[in-house]
Amino acid sequence: MDALTSAVDPSGMLGIAAVATGMVLTPGPNMLYLVSRSLTQGRRAGLMSLAGVVLGFLVYLTAVTAGIATVFAVVPVLYTAIKLAGAAYLLWLAWQAVRPGATPVFSPQELPADSPRKLVTMGFLTCLLNPKIAVMYISLLPQFVVPERGHVAQQSFLLGLTQIAVAVTGNALIAMSAGSISAFLARRPGWLRIQRYAMGTVLAGLALNIATDRAKAVAA
Repeated sequence: MDALTSAVDPSGMLGIAAVATGMVLTPGPNMLYLVSRSLTQGRRAGLMSLAGVVLGFLVYLTAVTAGIATVFAVVPVLYTAIKLAGAAYLLWLAWQAVRPGATPVFSPQELPADSPRKLVTMGFLTCLLNPKIAVMYISLLPQFVVPERGHVAQQSFLLGLTQIAVAVTGNALIAMSAGSISAFLARRPGWLRIQRYAMGTVLAGLALNIATDRAKAVAA
């Protein structure tokens, strides 16, 4: 295990953790679904939905570890295009965070009560079809792999696990605290604006950094 973890650049793990944190705190399909489910059906339902989301993460992580980086190394134009698309998507998320009239995340619409099996399934599909997660794994995660260290697939795997750990922790806290957070923000709308502008700034900075990065993809 020590040899495996030593293959990853510590700054890369911190970088992917920062990206994952910014994306967790930025409204998107996963957050909207988990908050809606927690507010309408309770914390247990929110956590069961999160279990489905984790399965979606694992599907993406498997695809990356299986060699998607190799495809990018063979077709560098595709890698560059997806990298720029990822940067553009982060900029779009930044705009969504700060744009006037954005829908408050903690004031979602009501959802009908679902069975545990359906909760997991819907969480899985929400994650699998979430463009934020697709961009994270296909375009953003490879930016934190250091070719000189070798073991590209192993690096991708550990970086993906880092993202999953951050996402699960953040989303679990949000799902369990959705009711309290909703009440807090209803009384203090200024805090919601601070969160929105802070996350918008972080995502915009990450987008510019990725867009200007001259690193190339390498095969595992």
